[in-house]
Amino acid sequence: MHSHPRGHLVYAASGVLSVHTETGTSIVPTNRIAWTPAGFTHYHRAHSNTDMRIEFLPATLARLVPGHPAVFLVSPLAREILLTLTGPDNNTPAAPGRAARTRLRRVLVDELHRAPEQPLQIPEPRDDRLQAIARILHENPGDTTPLAVLGRRIGASPRTLSRLFHNELGMTFYEWRTQLRIHRALILLAEGHDTTHIAHACGWSNPSGFIAAFTTILGTTPGRYRTAT
Repeated sequence: MHSHPRGHLVYAASGVLSVHTETGTSIVPTNRIAWTPAGFTHYHRAHSNTDMRIEFLPATLARLVPGHPAVFLVSPLAREILLTLTGPDNNTPAAPGRAARTRLRRVLVDELHRAPEQPLQIPEPRDDRLQAIARILHENPGDTTPLAVLGRRIGASPRTLSRLFHNELGMTFYEWRTQLRIHRALILLAEGHDTTHIAHACGWSNPSGFIAAFTTILGTTPGRYRTAT
């Protein structure tokens, strides 16, 4: 992990990104944008054929954005500004001039002010028992083993594990597992897999259950999401 002296925005023009910090992983699909302030330890990971865009903000504008890492819902205008600021034409005469880039960044920050924070986060557990469960499910997000059975494998009661998930991660085991599954589903979508394959690979018994969970969390169906990217 590393920190950067300037705050920056990270966006996936296509595919899906993840931003890793000491506290966990934030998922950044194409309808989200991630902000990391200066000095926060982190690293980015682009999955599959992801087109990752990074835009640094000057300190005068960075002060207008939250002082903590955040993930925002990206508006159509913010998307177009980011694509313009980070596009391939930036090394050609057609690139926006310095004054135009300054104006675009100001509008972008205005858009972020209006955008709701909508994190898709997989918190990183600290407790050894939760870390053991996390390793099992990171290796196979489609594992449908109930918490009680997982607990027996690692020598912890379901009540203890449920309390740890709530107190340490702020969510239930099933909420945490669903976030993990959606993350893997986004990667599989970016790789071009169909809905039925993704549903079974990520632990849903049928595609309709996967579509419902995906739509609840992402605000759009897998099909519309794929078309938009």
